Amino acid sequence: MRMAVFLALCLDLSVAGPGFGEDSEQRLDRGLDRGVDRVFASYAKSDSPGCAVGVIQDGNFVYRKGYGMGSLEQGVPLSPESVFYMGSIAKQFTAASIVLAAEEGFLSLDDNIRKYIPELPDYGQPITLREMLHHTSGLADFLGLIGISGRNLEDLHPTAELMDLIVRQKALNFHPGDEFLYSNTNYFLLAEVVKRATKMPLREFAAQNIFKPLGMAHTRFYDDHTVVVPGRVAGYSRGTGGAFLVDWSTNYEIVGGGGLMSSVDDLLMWDRNFYHNMLGKTTFLKEMQAREALNDGTANNYALGQFMSTYRGLPIAEHSGANFGYRTNLLRFPQQNFTVVTLCNVSSADPAGLSREVADIYLEKELQPAPAGVAGSDPVLFAGKYFETRTHYLVSFTAERGNLVLEGHVLEPVERNRFADPTSGATVTFSSADGVMKASVTYNNALTFAGARIEALHVDGTALAAYAGVYKSAELDATYKLSLENGSLMLRAGWDPAIKLEPIVPNEFSVGGGLTLVFTGDNAGHISGLKVFSGWDGAIRNERFEKLN
Repeated sequence: MRMAVFLALCLDLSVAGPGFGEDSEQRLDRGLDRGVDRVFASYAKSDSPGCAVGVIQDGNFVYRKGYGMGSLEQGVPLSPESVFYMGSIAKQFTAASIVLAAEEGFLSLDDNIRKYIPELPDYGQPITLREMLHHTSGLADFLGLIGISGRNLEDLHPTAELMDLIVRQKALNFHPGDEFLYSNTNYFLLAEVVKRATKMPLREFAAQNIFKPLGMAHTRFYDDHTVVVPGRVAGYSRGTGGAFLVDWSTNYEIVGGGGLMSSVDDLLMWDRNFYHNMLGKTTFLKEMQAREALNDGTANNYALGQFMSTYRGLPIAEHSGANFGYRTNLLRFPQQNFTVVTLCNVSSADPAGLSREVADIYLEKELQPAPAGVAGSDPVLFAGKYFETRTHYLVSFTAERGNLVLEGHVLEPVERNRFADPTSGATVTFSSADGVMKASVTYNNALTFAGARIEALHVDGTALAAYAGVYKSAELDATYKLSLENGSLMLRAGWDPAIKLEPIVPNEFSVGGGLTLVFTGDNAGHISGLKVFSGWDGAIRNERFEKLN
């Protein structure tokens, strides 16, 4: 919103026309430009939010453009200069700050986290900063803890409140180094480590050691919700009837795992640095791209704030971000010195998929052929609800217009019983044994889901009454109230509206959004408490509530 409001007469041409927000002298080919325009055509409107995209080859933009509006209220279009909330792309900048602080002698990547945050419980084994950087610490995700405690993520949550919530957790999800488990707690705590070790908040340390040296003038860690950010765009989501709703929170000021503000133009300088380092000492790039195997030797493709994998045969380094109405993606092909930056301000956007479509255009001759459809892969055969007993996670595969869809992602068939998610890189494999269909999901070299298809479970009102009552969690400082209303079991947590619980299997109910309540009791059927599980990979495990009455 840093630009003046354009005249209505020029608005449509400015947003959708080929000359807006691009450097003609840096273009490779008009045909490539038109290909990118087709990828983003659905956003090139004066009444829709959209995306800003930058295509970088050998350290320079070959294409940069805005599609859609940065502010529907003010009539300001998106451009490569627009400042977006970046979501989890912030993690690579937090990781960079830790590496630079280590090079300057403030800390070591192999230090125990309790050296800097002694208030954390002693879990019986040390957790190193390196394990936190690679998401192998076992710490539960504080965003999930906020959600299941009945608090509103969009409210202000001071660092002291979040530290209290994290410190209350008396157990890890697993022994450090045993598993990869993406957790925002890791990077939130790393931001606090930077502050305590260097005596500078992450905002200041990153500005002095990353943003200013690289000339990223419009990039900052947003840790103060009262600060004016020139050029910041609003985030949007679709409401009832298709109208756009403002979906952003100026209250959110948590940094480390997120909290970064940046633009397409600024991210050019960050991308250049991966080929010609200007930061720190000689270890910087090596540490940023290093992978750390799990304790059993299994590969972990998560480096420092980057997933290191392949796309159609070419190595890539990638991370996406999502919060409120913002969706972002940074996709780098190191061997080709080629990067796509896609920043969107509407929650329905799929920037990872859009980045890949752009890469398909520019790297067509170097990419392996896309997987061809497999005859006989009938999505109806695999559609249904699948439940994993280990993580207590319920997922639905749906058949839509001849496609198999998982959580909004259209899966591509690669074999008769195997599908790929081109956006996340996950692979879904179906098998049938004893008349039961099973699904397994592999992601980042790890089996993240293995469940069986289940039928709908009906529980009558008499049986549901046994679960009603008040439940209290000391670790979350939260209370759940369950009541039987019109034949349904209803959950109330904090000031949130009541939620209808859906039975999955005996003594287990889905809250929605990947959240499951598992009730515990004695052999006589008396309910004494419940445990909360959340996430594909068990990001929240065994959060215990005791029944008070």
